[in-house]
Amino acid sequence: MKLDAIDLRILEAVSRDGRMTKLRLAEIAGLSPTPCWLRLRKLEQAGIIAGYHARIEPRKIAPFTSVIMEVSLANHRQADFERFERAVTARPEVAACWSVGGGVDYFLRVVARDIDAYQRLVDELLAAEIGIERYFTYIVTRTVKDEPGFPVALLG
Repeated sequence: MKLDAIDLRILEAVSRDGRMTKLRLAEIAGLSPTPCWLRLRKLEQAGIIAGYHARIEPRKIAPFTSVIMEVSLANHRQADFERFERAVTARPEVAACWSVGGGVDYFLRVVARDIDAYQRLVDELLAAEIGIERYFTYIVTRTVKDEPGFPVALLG
């Protein structure tokens, strides 16, 4: 699907605020409401807009620890990657997992009640024998930037 500047403005706007009114979105896009709504629906149906989410402020609920975990696998066959990915996908503590090129295989963003809960997760992953050869832990001490949207304008 070829996107034009109006589509990109719509995507940028809803990525930052998925609850804005259709009228406000039309103003931002520079369209009247009906054509803007039709474009939005087209973007949703094409799967470009995959969903809408609330941004939760977890520290208002309870304290927690964020950890970045660097993982290298012992073997690099397709089955090894699939086994590891199935295991971490099933763990709710693993908020994100990225397969990366370079000196390591994966980076994970882990959310735990505290460092002890994180260590229990690591112990369970190691005991599950999912191919972890080594891992490194980086405790997030302060969030500097964590934007909810995607910089769609950079793609245009």
